[in-house]
Amino acid sequence: MFAYPRRDANGDLLWSPVSKAGERAWRKALKRTGIEQFRWHDLRHTWASWHVQSGTPLHVLQELGGWSDFAMVRKYAHLAPEHLAEHAARIESGIRSVPHSFRHTTSADKKKAATHDA
Repeated sequence: MFAYPRRDANGDLLWSPVSKAGERAWRKALKRTGIEQFRWHDLRHTWASWHVQSGTPLHVLQELGGWSDFAMVRKYAHLAPEHLAEHAARIESGIRSVPHSFRHTTSADKKKAATHDA
């Protein structure tokens, strides 16, 4: 949530939430801060990216962000490849435990074995 400071009738500082960000107010804020080529949507993208990098599952991000199409959420998946490591490790540990006789052999291995046996 974004908030902006304002003074009440007594001069006391109040923080008011931004309930609507109109184009005019957005452009004025960007100009005042010297920010160029920045869209309101960029904030949404940053928010979603930070969620994924912090471990938020994509299906949860979809609900939080209100996306109806999961394909839109999948574009953030590359930001958290850690979830792939667990699955990659499963096959890696399985390969290490496979007996030698069941491992894949190349034609060079077969030739070497044939000449060794002869």
